[in-house]
Amino acid sequence: MKLISENLHIISKSTKEAVLNRDEAYIKNLLQKQIETSPDWIDLNIGPARGAFAGTMQWLVSLAQDMTDIPLSLDSTNADEIELGMSLAKEPSKWIINSTNADEARLNRVTDIAAQYGCNIIALTMNSELGIPKEADKRLELAFEISAVTDEKGIENNKIYFDPLILPVCVDQTQAVEALNTIRMLKESFDPAAMTTIGLSNVSNGCPKELRPLINRVFMVLAMGCGLDSAIVDSFDAELIRVNNVIETQTTQNSYDKIYIDLFNMMQSFEDTESIEYNKTDIEQIKIFKTAEILLNKKVYSNSYLDI
Repeated sequence: MKLISENLHIISKSTKEAVLNRDEAYIKNLLQKQIETSPDWIDLNIGPARGAFAGTMQWLVSLAQDMTDIPLSLDSTNADEIELGMSLAKEPSKWIINSTNADEARLNRVTDIAAQYGCNIIALTMNSELGIPKEADKRLELAFEISAVTDEKGIENNKIYFDPLILPVCVDQTQAVEALNTIRMLKESFDPAAMTTIGLSNVSNGCPKELRPLINRVFMVLAMGCGLDSAIVDSFDAELIRVNNVIETQTTQNSYDKIYIDLFNMMQSFEDTESIEYNKTDIEQIKIFKTAEILLNKKVYSNSYLDI
């Protein structure tokens, strides 16, 4: 599965200040750390980029392209900034626009840019009227609305990365399963096949800090089993990168990797956690299995679920 590194974002106070102050040394250091993890894309998240932040995307793109050939993901609610960033791309067909939703104005503007540069586009299965639908079939309907526009503009399905949108498991536990169901439906509903992606860390937002990496990793494996093509991830989570490689190669590296592979195969085969056999004396395997049951809504989530 392809990975989009999320580690340059202005949600971070220090990164926001570095971007605002055009702190080249800070940004280059942050980019270099991501480059060393070898993601498939590096996401440049600059938010709305207005006022003092105008021109930010051009500056970041220039710095990044001087350092690496890794394709970029241009992440902003400001379509003007995205268009300016794309205008500098050496190989725009490999880049991603992150993102559009199904709102007519946003969808038309962003798809115009994507069609002009032949790049990939992340499409969120939501709109302003509905927000994020609770049901998988409603999200699929929004994906079809988006697809109608991309078809008109000659954007091929393999350039569209539909995002089913994950809600935090600690807020609405049922929604992890709905996101998984949406991934399956998206992979089955387009011919040629469309692509899928997720903002992985959203599933653990609000959970205790010590639980978040495990929740993210287990959900990633379950989603991969449903056909997930890519994910926006913390590329500094070395264990997450390792687990992705375990699933990709179907090769175990330690005692608990088999349960990850079994969970992946379980989702591919539309089976249930009852089919999973694991070592009940291995603490790591127990944690992984319990987390899978939480994410599949088989056990009730609490911040102490691993202790129960």
